[in-house]
Amino acid sequence: MIFKVSSSALNSRLTSASKVLASKNSMPILDCFLIDIAEDGQMTITASDTEKCYISYLPTLEHEGPVRFCVLAKTLMESLKEIPEQPLTIDINTNTYELCCKHSSGQFSLITQSADSYPAPRPVTEGNVLTIPAETLISGINRSLFATANDEVRLVMNGIFFDINPDCIIFAGTDGRKLVKDIVRNVAPGYKGSFILPKKVAHILKNVISKDENTISIMYTNDRATISTEDMTMHFRLIEGNYPNYNAVIPVSNPYHAIIDRQAFSSALKRVSVCCNKSSGLVKLELKNNSIRLAGQDNEYSTSAEENLTCEYNNNPISIGFSCQFLIEICGILDSENIILELADPSRPGLVRPANEDENEELLMLLMPMRVDE
Repeated sequence: MIFKVSSSALNSRLTSASKVLASKNSMPILDCFLIDIAEDGQMTITASDTEKCYISYLPTLEHEGPVRFCVLAKTLMESLKEIPEQPLTIDINTNTYELCCKHSSGQFSLITQSADSYPAPRPVTEGNVLTIPAETLISGINRSLFATANDEVRLVMNGIFFDINPDCIIFAGTDGRKLVKDIVRNVAPGYKGSFILPKKVAHILKNVISKDENTISIMYTNDRATISTEDMTMHFRLIEGNYPNYNAVIPVSNPYHAIIDRQAFSSALKRVSVCCNKSSGLVKLELKNNSIRLAGQDNEYSTSAEENLTCEYNNNPISIGFSCQFLIEICGILDSENIILELADPSRPGLVRPANEDENEELLMLLMPMRVDE
């Protein structure tokens, strides 16, 4: 059975699908891609690790008829990755399961496997449906992902919480030390609901979904979800459980407000981070008289650094400590020219917001303070 396909398009689809594959599988067949050529010439490439199943679609250039087989993912990708853009002629011997791929300068052969033992996907066919612009989904994931946890006990913290309201959607993520709350009002689902998107799935989606896509459809139940675009479908297990009340830890009013140039603040933090304590990453912020001082030190290695920046601040002097790395990550996620740092006493959480944001969006990032030894 012979079919032809674009080398770059095939390599792109395989790369996306490979993100689902696990390093160790309980079923050897899951080390393979399932490739299916339909009667109409549509190719589907499936990758799975039992909890997640990713299906990508690619039209063939030519085909003789339907064929279905499994091939080791790593071997196929290594064989294809150095081939420049051109049509590939792939011949599958359905009796010997040999695959022969011919290109302009040569060919290679692989042994495939029967697809009969490959586990069937478990799509969600009935449930709640969330339709969301692709750009909004990717933005919400990018902003919330860094705050998610890797907790072996509180599994609900290991994902992004989709808090669905009739007139908006809220993306939330927290690990107990940092928190993100992103309210998006240009999406009006018209119903109340929620689900927790696993961290690993979020990483895959942010890499495979293009912002050029129009809308994304997510159908979900209590424990599973299916997400669909024009080029791919993904079925996956959701994190079950009750997400913590993230609003309860957000201070209603922090009295000390400073407006800081985001790029200058980020650069200063990166310079100071070199000399911060390697285990705690503590950076001390001192605010007074339209200025902010950043200080970090590591007594073990006798290193220290400080930076002084101008900012808009006209309140009582305050000193507070935070994780330098978390502040750097926040500055990298926000895209406004200036940020607002909202503080209270050194025992209460600090808030970071963009100084300018769209009227349909409200983004808040929270950091728990760290103890500063005087």
